[in-house]
Amino acid sequence: MLGLEHGFRIVDVHAQLDPDEESVITHGRDITPERLEREMHQAGVVRAIVSPGRRPPDESYLRVNNAVARLSVDRPFLAFARLNGPRDPSGTPIARVRNLRTERADHHTRPDDVEQYAYDDRFHGFRMAPAYDGIPESDVLDRLERAGQPVLVDGGTAFPPARLEETLLSHEFPIVLGSFGGYPLETELMREALALLEEYDELYLDTSAVRFRDVLETGLLEHPDRILFGSGVPDIHPNVAVMEILTLDVSEDLMRRVFTKNASRVIPGLAAGADL
Repeated sequence: MLGLEHGFRIVDVHAQLDPDEESVITHGRDITPERLEREMHQAGVVRAIVSPGRRPPDESYLRVNNAVARLSVDRPFLAFARLNGPRDPSGTPIARVRNLRTERADHHTRPDDVEQYAYDDRFHGFRMAPAYDGIPESDVLDRLERAGQPVLVDGGTAFPPARLEETLLSHEFPIVLGSFGGYPLETELMREALALLEEYDELYLDTSAVRFRDVLETGLLEHPDRILFGSGVPDIHPNVAVMEILTLDVSEDLMRRVFTKNASRVIPGLAAGADL
């Protein structure tokens, strides 16, 4: 695919990097750091947030988090540490009762893990995928508040905006909700997430896999400082994700906000002075 020529400086808050063969088998998509960097360059993306894909349910993310951080050195990547936990995010009556008696297993994220990631300059934030990895216990979330670093949260039908509000939005750390909270292609959930922006100042939405022009334009026009560009690579080629923004009927100023300004404010490592 040909490289794009658009004149914008673009940073990407939603990319995935699987650091080894086991991770690739688990996720089902092989993309090397070199290929990821090349695809980003084709799309004009100068910096990208990367985190590991899913692990088997009984495995820790510690090793792959460190592997992603190591592979990000001397590349235009910023590593986010992926977290997991024992609490069921589904919100069913059975899950609520079960969550009252949860016990953290050895492979779950602990407060000390968050402390280690937060003070390791290789990491710039955190990622949660509650529908697959569960939700960490309250002491881990308290430690995230103390760290104050942004948390990318995978939203969607299995973890809709209403569950995000019930479980995480009461905590004081910036949250970037992936795919407008509506993956895959659930416009009503996306509109629910947009409505939450009116109530929560530290909530942001990323554009990964949002395929509806009217939803994207509504987000940018009504909440110009709260929408961040995310590609969803490797599942989506960054060229495709960038073109979806470039073809919107919005001003260049709004495009600069979604492509660069908003993300750089939430994640300082994405600012222009940090480019390699």
